[in-house]
Amino acid sequence: MRVAALTSERDSYKRLYLDTLAQCRKLELGIVGRGRERDLGDPNQVTMSLLGMLTGGPMSPAAPPAVEQVRAHERAKPTGRQPLPEKLPRVEVTVLPPEVEQKDLDAFEKIGEDVCETVERRPASLVVVRVTKPKFVEKDRDLKFETKVFQAPPPELPIPRGLAGPALLADTIVRRWADHLPLHRLERIYGRDGLMLSRSTVCEWHLQLADLVQPLINVLWKDALTAPYLCTDATGVLVQADKKCRTGHFFVVAVPERHVLFGYSPKHNSAAVDELLKGYQGTLVADAHAVYDHLYQDGKVIEAGCWAHTRRYLFKSLSSEPVRARVGLDYIRKLFLLERTLDTLPPEQKQSARQRDAKPIIDAFEAWCDETAPTALDETPLARAIGYATNQRVALRRFLDDGRLPIHNNWSERELRREAIGRRNWTFLGSDDGGDANATFMSLIASCQLHGIDPAEYLRDLLCLLPSWKAADVLDLAPAHWRETAARDDVKASLAANVFRRASLGDPDPSASRS
Repeated sequence: MRVAALTSERDSYKRLYLDTLAQCRKLELGIVGRGRERDLGDPNQVTMSLLGMLTGGPMSPAAPPAVEQVRAHERAKPTGRQPLPEKLPRVEVTVLPPEVEQKDLDAFEKIGEDVCETVERRPASLVVVRVTKPKFVEKDRDLKFETKVFQAPPPELPIPRGLAGPALLADTIVRRWADHLPLHRLERIYGRDGLMLSRSTVCEWHLQLADLVQPLINVLWKDALTAPYLCTDATGVLVQADKKCRTGHFFVVAVPERHVLFGYSPKHNSAAVDELLKGYQGTLVADAHAVYDHLYQDGKVIEAGCWAHTRRYLFKSLSSEPVRARVGLDYIRKLFLLERTLDTLPPEQKQSARQRDAKPIIDAFEAWCDETAPTALDETPLARAIGYATNQRVALRRFLDDGRLPIHNNWSERELRREAIGRRNWTFLGSDDGGDANATFMSLIASCQLHGIDPAEYLRDLLCLLPSWKAADVLDLAPAHWRETAARDDVKASLAANVFRRASLGDPDPSASRS
C-alpha cells in the first residue's frame, strides 16, 4: 500500500510538472534565448552563485583557472577613432577666424592647419535617366533608292521597357530581403524620396527579376550538390489563403565557405526534401527530423548529427534535473572547447586530434547516458535529452571520422535566422510564387555576405550583365566567383558602358561632350 501511495504521489507531481513546463516554455525562450546554451561556465561556480542568491549572501568559490575564463566570443575594445572610408565623397570646408575675414588673407601668413572629418547625411536621391536616340540619314544618299535610317538600339534593361533601372531594382531587393522591410514600408520610403511607387509594382518587379536570375540559381544548386557535405535546416512561414493562412516552409542549404541557398516548399515532407536535394550523394548535417530519414536508407547520403541540438535538449532539463543535466552538459562543453582549438587545423590533422581527444569524451558521455537512462522519469526533459542522444549515437560520432565535418549544424541555423527575422516584419507570404522569389534573392544576398560582398553593388552589376550573359558561363556570376569575374577587362568594359549604371554612380555621359 505504501508503494502504491508513493507511486500515485509521484505521478501526480509528474503531471503537475509537465503542465507547468508547457506553460513556461515560451517564456523561457523569450527570456533566456539560445545563446545561454553555449557555455554554462564552471558548474560549481554557478551552483554556489545560485545558493548565494537564494540565501542572500555572497557565496562564490575561488576564481577558475585562467583558461576557463577565456571565451571565444569576447570582443576587442575599440582602440580609438577609425579613419573614415576613402570611397565616401568629400566636401571641403575652410573655416577662417573673424580677424582674417575682416582684414583679408593677404594680411596674414598661413603657418599650418588642423583638419578633422565629420560624417553627414544627404537625403537619398532618385535620378531620371532620359535616353534620347537620334535618327540619322546619310547626306549624300541616292534618292532613287529606299532611305536607310540609322538609330542606336535602346539601352538594355533588366526588365524590358521597364520603369526602373538596375540600381533601383537592386535597392528594392536589398531593402526587402536584407533589411526585411515589408512592401508597405517601401512604398512610404520611396514616397518620401518623391516617387510614388505602389507595393504591387515592386512585387511585380521582383517576380520578373526572379525569373531573370533563375538560371544562375539553378547553376548554384547544381554546384552545391557536388559538395562533400551540406548543412540544412527548415522553418515554417505563414502563406496567405482565402479563409485562414496556411503554412509553407523555407529550407536552407549551406555549403560552408562557398554558397548559402534557400528553397521554398508549400509542404515540409519527404517529397520537398527530395526536390531540394535531388541526386545528392554525400554527408548531410541536419537535425533528427523524420523528413530526412528516407535519404539515409540506400547509403548514398550519410547522416551527421548536431551536438548543438543535443546540448539544447539537456539545457531544457536544467530546471528539473540540475545536477544530472550539468554532468551531461559538461561533457558537451568540453567537446566545443576542444573544437575551438582545432578550428584552424587542416582536415587531416583535425581528424587525428578528434580521434585522440574528442573520442574519449564522447565515450564517457555515452556511458553516462546509459547509466542515467533507467532512472530518468519518462516524458521528462532529461529522458527526452538522453533518448535523443541515444537515438543519434551513430550520427553524432560521424564527425570523428571526417575532419571536414562540423560538430554542429549551426551554419544552417544561423543563416535561417534571416527568414525568422524577416517574417517578424512582413508576417506572411502573399503566395507560393512570393516564397520562391524570397528564396531566390535571399540566396544571393546570403551568399554575398558570406564572401564579404556588398549585396546592393553586386545585384546592381548582376542585373546589368545578366540579360546578355552567356548561359554556359553563368556560374562566373556567382558570389563565390564574383571578385575574379568583376576584375576581368571585358566585364569592366561592359559595366562602364551601361548608361543606367553610370547615372546611378553620378558619372557623366561620355556622349554629352560630342553633342
